[in-house]
Amino acid sequence: MRLTLEIWRQDSPAAEGRFETYVVEDATEEMSLLELLDRLNEQLVEEGLEPVAFDSDCREGICGACGITVDERPHGPVANTPSCRQHLRSYRDGDRIRLEPFRSDAFPVQRDLVVDRGALDRVVASGGFVGVDVGTAPDADARQIPFRTAEKALDFAACIQCGACVAACPNGSSHLFTGSLLEHLATLPQGQPERGRRALSITATADAEFGPCSVYGECAQVCPAGIPLSAISAVNREAVRARLRGGRDD
Repeated sequence: MRLTLEIWRQDSPAAEGRFETYVVEDATEEMSLLELLDRLNEQLVEEGLEPVAFDSDCREGICGACGITVDERPHGPVANTPSCRQHLRSYRDGDRIRLEPFRSDAFPVQRDLVVDRGALDRVVASGGFVGVDVGTAPDADARQIPFRTAEKALDFAACIQCGACVAACPNGSSHLFTGSLLEHLATLPQGQPERGRRALSITATADAEFGPCSVYGECAQVCPAGIPLSAISAVNREAVRARLRGGRDD
C-alpha cells in the first residue's frame, strides 16, 4: 500500500515548524500508525536524512505516551483508540495522511511530533495522591469497599494521561482528565482525608495550566480509556464542595 505522509517537522521548541511530505511504498493494513513512522524512519536513515521524532513506549494502549494528531483528530480516525492501536486498515492505497503533534498551548512542541505534557504532571503533583501511614501494610480486606463503588473508582482511574482530551478541546481544557482524577479519589475511602485540600489544589493548578471546559464533549470522543463525559462535572462539584466546607477535609 502506497501512502503519502505530510508530517510536521520542527527542529527545536524555538524553531519555526513546517510540513514535509514523504511517501511510504510498502505499508500494510496490519501496521499501526507508529509502525508506519518506524518504516518511514528506516527509509530516512537509509537516505542519510534525519528521522522523525515521536514518543512511544508500551505500544499496547496503556502508557499514554504515543499521542499524535492525525488529520486534525487526536490519536487517529478510530474513536477512543490510542495512536499505537490505530491501524492502517482505516486507509486505502494512495491515501494522504497528515501527522502533527497534539495542538494546545499547554503542550509546547519540543521536536517534530513530540510535545511537553508536563502540565498534566503538575496537576497530578498538586494533589493526585493519598497520604498513608507508614508501617505494616494493612490486610487487603481490612477496609471493605462495595463492589459498585470499587468499579466506579476503577472506571475513572483508567485514564492513561495521554492528553488527547486537551488536544481535542477547542479551549484546551483538561476537565476530563482533571475530573477523572478527582472523581476516582473522592469515590474511595482512602481519598477522603485530603479531599477538600486536593480539590482546591488540583482545580487551581488546572485553571492555571489549561483553558475552560467547552462542554461540547470532544474530549470523550477521543479518550482511549473511555472516561465518561460525566467526569467533567467532578471539577466544579469538588471545588464548590471544598469551598463550602472552608477547605476542610473529611
